[in-house]
Amino acid sequence: MFNPRYTISNKLLANIKRISEIISELNNRNFSRIVLLNMEQRAREVSAFSSTSIEGNPLPLTDVKRILKNSPENARDSEKEVLNYNKALVELNALIKSGQEVFDTKLISHIQQTITAGLIEHYRCGKIRQEPVFVNNPKTRQTVYLPPDYQEVEKLLKELFFYLDKNKNIVDPLILAGIFHKQFVVIHPFVDGNGRTARLATKILLAKMGLDTFYLFSFENYYNQNVSRYFQEVGVLGNYYEIKDRIELTPWLEYFTDGIIDELLRVNKELEKENNSPGKELKEYHQKIIAYIKKRGYITDRDYSALTDRAKPTRNLDFRKLIADGIIEKVGKGKATYYKLK
Repeated sequence: MFNPRYTISNKLLANIKRISEIISELNNRNFSRIVLLNMEQRAREVSAFSSTSIEGNPLPLTDVKRILKNSPENARDSEKEVLNYNKALVELNALIKSGQEVFDTKLISHIQQTITAGLIEHYRCGKIRQEPVFVNNPKTRQTVYLPPDYQEVEKLLKELFFYLDKNKNIVDPLILAGIFHKQFVVIHPFVDGNGRTARLATKILLAKMGLDTFYLFSFENYYNQNVSRYFQEVGVLGNYYEIKDRIELTPWLEYFTDGIIDELLRVNKELEKENNSPGKELKEYHQKIIAYIKKRGYITDRDYSALTDRAKPTRNLDFRKLIADGIIEKVGKGKATYYKLK
């Protein structure tokens, strides 16, 4: 059975305590809806950019933002990678909010299928590998790791999920999430997309345990700042069967929690900046628009004029602000125009 080797070092213990303090601080503060919506959109952009960049995608963040906004029909492979990752983020975020997620092999297979759609052979999408794979050094192209035989992958995944379930009320959630991330990479269950799947699955696991990184955070951003360091920490070298009983997870767990602290601090700083920016606050009349749409499903200018005494040009400005802030969107033209939540 799977029995990971790690030590609760002073650094790891201090990191876990620090994460708890920052989260508590964030939870005790109030931020406007517009600030949170902006941060959520930005987190998806940064996550899609960072996670695909780690795997060698050459697109800069500015292009990623453009692609996610326009969703080109005839996308190149590099663009498909970004669109697929964003699709997975949106779907998994909705799944977390529904509270209906089941963390198992079926879920991670679905994640891999989503991120590799249109990029690898169809029969390999969403399927546990049925062939050997090799992990090469991206610079030298030499093989540095031989994962376990494909005949053992399902058994190893079953043992990993059993370990998580058995220890969910015993071991700190951050440690369990870190253990999953590392062991998933060690098992390497798919022919492609293992890194992206590992990072998305870890986000799901963290959310189930109370740290919802889909909402505002992008711990992929930390890894992308020093990809070589990330590969060094998360990866292993050699033949799985020769090293499997000697894999020490403590350095990785320290690095893993370092990353969460770094991202929490970055987000906290961004939230403060956004919250203090002029023009970000929603006025009472903006709230009326949002409340009406939530109740009725949409709003027209005529509906809005009945709610407020603001002149038509000013009402147009109100709609434009909410559109620019990414809260509502305009549908139709002329007299048939109406607005709904985006």
